Amino acid sequence: MCLAIPAKIETIEGNKAEVDIRGLKRSIGLHMMPDARVGEFVLIHAGFAIQRIDPKEAEETYRLLEETGITIT
Repeated sequence: MCLAIPAKIETIEGNKAEVDIRGLKRSIGLHMMPDARVGEFVLIHAGFAIQRIDPKEAEETYRLLEETGITIT
């Protein structure tokens, strides 16, 4: 099963970004979203940002993932 996970962009350097996923820090690629900005929420799939989402949608997705027993570590 493949999932896209919401994350908040904390820093951007070139086509890479550091993101926060419920306290988990990761480096992702912005190759498909070169206009992404710090502070925005994006969906991550396979290490790349694929879509911008609003904070409410991100929180709802986290809630649904937790309800299904999926934990982000």
